[in-house]
Amino acid sequence: MGIRGAGLATAIGSVISFLVMMTHFLSRKNTLRLVKTSHIFHKLYEIVVTGFSSFFIDVAMGILTVLFNRQIMKYLGSDALAIYGPIINVSTFVQCCAYSVGQASQPIISYNFGAGRADRIRETLRLAVGTTVVFGIFWTACSVLAPNFYIRLFMSPTKAILDMAPAIIRTYAVSFLLLPFNIFSTYYFQAIMQPKAAFVVSVGRGLVISGILILLLPVIAGEDSLWWAMPITECLVMIYAVCAMKKHTERLNF
Repeated sequence: MGIRGAGLATAIGSVISFLVMMTHFLSRKNTLRLVKTSHIFHKLYEIVVTGFSSFFIDVAMGILTVLFNRQIMKYLGSDALAIYGPIINVSTFVQCCAYSVGQASQPIISYNFGAGRADRIRETLRLAVGTTVVFGIFWTACSVLAPNFYIRLFMSPTKAILDMAPAIIRTYAVSFLLLPFNIFSTYYFQAIMQPKAAFVVSVGRGLVISGILILLLPVIAGEDSLWWAMPITECLVMIYAVCAMKKHTERLNF
């Protein structure tokens, strides 16, 4: 069925996942019930404000991909654009690792935030940050040691692409070292009810800082500097995230 079959398979997969999850509400273990709500618009506002940062992470990835595509074609050409395809696919894997840490730790942190157990929050934070460090080192090491493996995995490359790819991938992959921590910090700030800090991290790395660097670096420092946009972005965001995380965690004295 070609492309149509791939699209159909994606849709069927989503439906099956939905149906599997819905079986919980038919089981005896289900404790969720529909109830009459009060102040619904205020609660919706709080949900949207708190959850916007996580939502924007995925939206920003699409925006950055468009910006990168335009700048790559303007300054570097089609071969560089072909290399960017595998990079962004690997970046998706790195983000999924970060999501796993954030989504696993967020319920624990938020539960203990409500229970006033700062000791458990700090313990979970240490474990989560340690995990993001491991993920960051793993993906960066893979990218530095075997950059052309990504290229061969996603395409049948020409010699020109294989010659260009290592330098590009190794430069961009520096961002993988910090990306898992930065994304996790968004989940952490949400869990301890600090949506402003989560917003700054999410929008800063996903649009403002990254967008400015993608547009300006090739003009200021030459076309090859475009690949440093994300490493610099992740570094700047990490500095803010560490400072904000330290400040808000020290205030967890219930």
